[in-house]
Amino acid sequence: MYIGVLTVPLGNESLDDALDYLSGIGVDGVELGVGGWPGEDHVERTAVLGDDDAQADLLAAVEERDMQISALATHNNPLHPDEDTAAEADTELREAIELADALGVDTVTCFSGLPAGGPNDEVPNWITAPWPTEHADAHDYQWDVAVDYWSDLAEYADEHGVDMAIEMHPNMLVYEPTGMLKLREATNERIGANFDPSHLYWQDIDITEAIRFLGDHDAIHHFHAKDTKVYDHHANVKGVLDTTSYADTADRSWLFRSIGYGHGEEHWKDVVSTLRMVGYEGALSIEHEDALTSSNEGLEKAVDVLSRAVFETQPGDAYWAE
Repeated sequence: MYIGVLTVPLGNESLDDALDYLSGIGVDGVELGVGGWPGEDHVERTAVLGDDDAQADLLAAVEERDMQISALATHNNPLHPDEDTAAEADTELREAIELADALGVDTVTCFSGLPAGGPNDEVPNWITAPWPTEHADAHDYQWDVAVDYWSDLAEYADEHGVDMAIEMHPNMLVYEPTGMLKLREATNERIGANFDPSHLYWQDIDITEAIRFLGDHDAIHHFHAKDTKVYDHHANVKGVLDTTSYADTADRSWLFRSIGYGHGEEHWKDVVSTLRMVGYEGALSIEHEDALTSSNEGLEKAVDVLSRAVFETQPGDAYWAE
């Protein structure tokens, strides 16, 4: 297990400068945006995909700093009812898979996407209740759309030997662990989770129980180290389905926080221990989206906490049990 970083917050720096900085603060891996909402500040997907020299240069830049690439990231909506939007997202995902294969990276992080509520709708529709009954019908329609699309993409990913790590994210069809497992079981084992606890905390999901649930099905392909704090003085009045701008930090029911500012070090040690129990030994990829601090300070504080929580070695023999 090792500490990684999704490099999006450092997009105003060159890749070399970003890698130097991250290596200097104790980071051992990077998750690189190659399209969609993460953008492609450090890796221009189409340019690198068709250029063997560019691929070699990218790998050399990472490896010479004793780092590794945990995943390529392209978060978008391939199930969007607008055909052009969906087609662009699909292209980004397929090209990310191809680039990951070319680079020897085994994971692409992404979203499930979200369809409209019916074939004639124009905007995605996040359905969270089965009544009135047209909502239940719409939800069934959405799953039909999703299974059809992801079955095909899962086969494409399998052809390239790449896992698709879906971030369970509200306003996407897959936003919690049972939905994640449902999509995996309807497609193939290339489909799994980019387990990001920040979106689960405010849904009142127990993180270690969710890790065990998905881990029991070998369904965790990647992990985002990102915290959330629920502020009860707002949540107790308006709940947690909060449409207040993320920038209005004082008025929100919850905020994404740097590691340790939503839940303490003891909690994160429990998270890391549970990940090991279910066999996950990949990256703890820090995603900084804390509006209360700068990117650099948030990353450094997260590394500080995780450096005391992460296991860097394999366990020895349980001599005391012999």
